[in-house]
Amino acid sequence: MKKISILGISSLFVLATLFASCSSMQNANNTQKGAGIGATTGALIGAIIGNNSKIGTAGGALIGAAVGGGTGALIGNKMDKQARQIDQALPGADVERVGEGIRLVLNENAVRFDTGKATLTANAKANLDKLVPVFKEYADTNIEIYGYTDSTGSPEFNLTLSQKRAESVKNYLTSNGLVSSRFKTTGLGIADPIATNDTAEGRTQNRRVEFAILANEKMVEDAKKEAGQ
Repeated sequence: MKKISILGISSLFVLATLFASCSSMQNANNTQKGAGIGATTGALIGAIIGNNSKIGTAGGALIGAAVGGGTGALIGNKMDKQARQIDQALPGADVERVGEGIRLVLNENAVRFDTGKATLTANAKANLDKLVPVFKEYADTNIEIYGYTDSTGSPEFNLTLSQKRAESVKNYLTSNGLVSSRFKTTGLGIADPIATNDTAEGRTQNRRVEFAILANEKMVEDAKKEAGQ
């Protein structure tokens, strides 16, 4: 399973530490300060790297949602376990632990669609079937689905197509017993390419679906209680 490192994070921690010295934090205890610094750092990183092509919108969303402190560490431990299970269930997928969540990239070899359409192929459904048990086991998560295309065709067509493809993935997962309210879908068209669009191989990589798997409110509250926050 691949792990991602974030460059330039030290400077963001400096900014977050400065934030901790403001009047709103001066009367807080150490645990509260730690949580505040973690949340602020996550928001700063998310704002800066949200559009970085290597981490994409999904990765930026994960970093921006970071809780920090002891709560974040507990959430991260749960996400570590889930990431390992996803990696085992679907070895062909790209699974990354980002912040306190999981970025899951399903390239065209994992989730295929009919050309120019949003219809899932049998192979795509079979691969999504492997994710359903893991998503059910870790029910205290929200899942954001991002659809992407290559640069072939007009940007307007690709934006609409990518939204429909993200919705197709959501609809298939919910038809297999997952709760619809856990999901959010976004079509991003040709944005955030992870490879060049100048080659057939690169375009294949860019035709993908990404998941950002985040802790929901229940997981955060449970982790806060466990951390004594």
